[in-house]
Amino acid sequence: MTEQAPEMMKAVGLHRYLPAEDEQSLLDLQVEKPVPAGRDLLVRVKAISVNPVDVKVRAPKARVEESPKILGWDVAGIVEQAGSHSTLFNVGDEVYYAGSLIRPGGNSEFHLVDERIVGRKPKNLDFAAAAALPLTAITAWEALFERLAISKEKADNQGKKLLIIGAAGGVGSIALQLAREAGLTVIGTASRPETEQWVREHGASIVISHYEDFRSQLEQHGMDSVDYILCLHSTEKHWKAMEAVIKPLGRICSIVETAEPLDLTLLKNKSVTFAWEFMFTRSKYETPDMIEQHFLLNELADWIEQGRIKSTLSETLSPINAANLRKAHLKVEENRMIGKLVLEDFEG
Repeated sequence: MTEQAPEMMKAVGLHRYLPAEDEQSLLDLQVEKPVPAGRDLLVRVKAISVNPVDVKVRAPKARVEESPKILGWDVAGIVEQAGSHSTLFNVGDEVYYAGSLIRPGGNSEFHLVDERIVGRKPKNLDFAAAAALPLTAITAWEALFERLAISKEKADNQGKKLLIIGAAGGVGSIALQLAREAGLTVIGTASRPETEQWVREHGASIVISHYEDFRSQLEQHGMDSVDYILCLHSTEKHWKAMEAVIKPLGRICSIVETAEPLDLTLLKNKSVTFAWEFMFTRSKYETPDMIEQHFLLNELADWIEQGRIKSTLSETLSPINAANLRKAHLKVEENRMIGKLVLEDFEG
C-alpha cells in the first residue's frame, strides 16, 4: 500500500538571515500542513501583524536553516481542528493570539498554537483589526497590571501618574488606552506632530518629548515626579532621566533590552522597583500560569466590545506573501511606526 503524501500549505519563511531588501530574505514556500495534538489548535490564518521581534529574529547572521524558519507572532483566524485534550475552543471559533518563540510562527496558511495562550476574537473587529492586537496588548497588559502592579479599578488610581516613553508605537498605543481606562493621569512621549496627535487620541493627557529633559518638561505641567514609568524605547538612554522623575517607592518597567549594563544603584535610595516585561516568557518556559494569557485576551475582547479599547491597526497590506512581508519588515525597521501594520489573506 502506497503511503499518502502529506497535505501541503503556503507559508513565508527563510533559510538564510539576510537584509529585508534582499529577495532571498523571505521566501514564498510550500510546507507540510501540521496536525494538532494534545492542547494544540490548528488555526486557519486570516491575518497577521509584523512586530519588531520579527525584524530582530530575521536580522542578518551567519546561520543557515535546513528546514525553513517561519516567523510571525500575531495571528487572527479560525479554529480548523483541535487536539484531543483541547477544552477551551471548538472548530469554527474565531480566535486571536501571539504564539510562541519556540515554535514555528504564524506566517502560514495554517498554524499550530497551544490553546492556553489563545483568546476569542472580539466580535466587533474584523480579522485584520484583531491581528493588530495580541502581542502588543499582552505586553502592555502584563507590564501595567502585573509588573507595575497597577490596579484596573479607577478608584484605586485617582491622582496617580504614569509616564510612557515611546508611546506612539504598537505597545504604547495599547498601554495608553489601558492606563486611561484604569483612571491614571497618562503622560506620553512623542517626537513628531503626527505622533503627538496619535498619543493624545489614544489616552495621554500630557505629551512631552523623549529628546528633552523629562523633569523640566513635567515641571511645566505642574508636576515633578510620576508614580510609574513604562519604558518602550532605549532603556539605557533614558535610565538617568527615569530615576530623576520616579517617585520614592515608585515602579519602572521596561520592554527594551539594553546594549550596556544598567546601574541599579541609582534606584536604591528611593526604593524603586524595576521589572522587565517579555510577553513570550509564559509560552517559552510553559509556566504553570500560562493560561493567564488566554484569560487576558478574553478580558481584552470584553473591553473592546464595550468600546473601552480600540484596535491600533494603522496600515493593511494584502495578500500575505513574501514580497509584502519584506515591505512590512522594511517599514518596521525604520523605527517610525505609528500603530500596527497588518497583512491579510493568502492568495487562493
